[in-house]
Amino acid sequence: MNSIRNYFLMSLASALIAVGVYRLIERPQIVEQQENQRVFYAKYSDKILSGSLQRKFLSTSPTNFTTAADAVTPTVVNIKSIHSGSVDNWFGQSFTTSTGSGVIITPDGYILTNNHVVADGSDFEITLSDKREYSATLVGVDESTDLALLKINAKRLPHIIFGNSDSLKVGEWVLAVGNPFNLASTVTAGIVSAKGRNINILEDQYSIESFIQTDAAVNPGNSGGALVNTNGELVGINTAIITQSGRYEGYSFAIPANLARKVINDIKDYGVVQRGMLGIGIAPITDELSKELDLKTNNGVYINRITPKGGADDAGLKPGDVIVELNGSQINTMPELQELVARYRPGDALKIDYIRKNKRQQANVILKNKNNTTSIVENNEEAENFLAELGFEVRELTKKEKQHATQGGVKVKSVFKGSKIERTNMDPGFIITKINDHPIKSILELYETLKKEEGKIILEGIYEEFTSEYYYAFRK
Repeated sequence: MNSIRNYFLMSLASALIAVGVYRLIERPQIVEQQENQRVFYAKYSDKILSGSLQRKFLSTSPTNFTTAADAVTPTVVNIKSIHSGSVDNWFGQSFTTSTGSGVIITPDGYILTNNHVVADGSDFEITLSDKREYSATLVGVDESTDLALLKINAKRLPHIIFGNSDSLKVGEWVLAVGNPFNLASTVTAGIVSAKGRNINILEDQYSIESFIQTDAAVNPGNSGGALVNTNGELVGINTAIITQSGRYEGYSFAIPANLARKVINDIKDYGVVQRGMLGIGIAPITDELSKELDLKTNNGVYINRITPKGGADDAGLKPGDVIVELNGSQINTMPELQELVARYRPGDALKIDYIRKNKRQQANVILKNKNNTTSIVENNEEAENFLAELGFEVRELTKKEKQHATQGGVKVKSVFKGSKIERTNMDPGFIITKINDHPIKSILELYETLKKEEGKIILEGIYEEFTSEYYYAFRK
């Protein structure tokens, strides 16, 4: 029995060895399977299926971003805003700095950026992409759009070309270019996610929010940088992100270039933005309101209030009307209407299409300024210089501050050392509501009242964090 088993095992071993030797000496066989299919190279062809071009993406052509990046990065600068302290300490006067980005828009050194990049700054240092450094002067700001204009003394600078932000389409490729923390430049790519976004970030009572939303990465330090199309044209100024962590999370927002161009032209030409107003209060068209008015769609803007003797009132518009078109542009939302109107000045005529009692009608509205006239608003430089001589700097109240100071007023931004105002012991943040019992609701009223009052001047007002009223007196 054992001899049979041994014989079987020897035979099995011999067979395995033989198979192994055979596989070692045999050449490998290649099995090729062919099918009756045509092979195409992976390249783009203009002739698809029908023999004609299926689709051209003209708005995003070319999609090679290097050309746009090469053109734009030399025009984007780093901005260091230096804030001087209001008090001296043991080590001298204190200073703080903040940084952001800006865009050169002319060869002679005008730079466009965000107002919040330069807010409260006293000196501004500009670093170009090639590391040249300049000191800049602040030409002007517009808090209602969060834009500012700086100027450096230079010539033949690389500068960006303005594009048409109205032509942007959702899904179109864009680049966000910044110069944060003197890192020369950063370029990120994304698409336009939405247009006409209102995120309630601006607090000015005349704020205009109609942001371009993108998913291009924008981080701190990129504020004021350029949003460009793939042709390298400026279509927006990167301004804000929505985030829970403080870092980029996929939502960035830019001010449309068409609006920015109008704002900076006003600042250059007049020293102050000329804001044309329809003279209406507005509300969105909700589904409930649409059914109540028997509208065919939920698009448009509802008029809920008319300013007496304002432009809309003069043109015959009434509460209950629904604006659906402005100068040939369809109006779907409140931000769209606000952005379009903000591109015009007092005295300009707008053609408004509106719906009243299911009938489409048209009116010609002459825009007016915040004083309800058609004249150009003068620069407040004279008023600012007068107030500076007294020893303080003020600004208009934001919408949020007006909820606390319901009687109106102006807010003190800073108090100058050694001035008459400093000797009253007034602190920055004080809201001036009256001067010698005269109500104050604007900087212009503050200036005109102080200019005509003589002798003892009593400034009455409040601080937001306290409930009681405060009084400060000085002699003029």
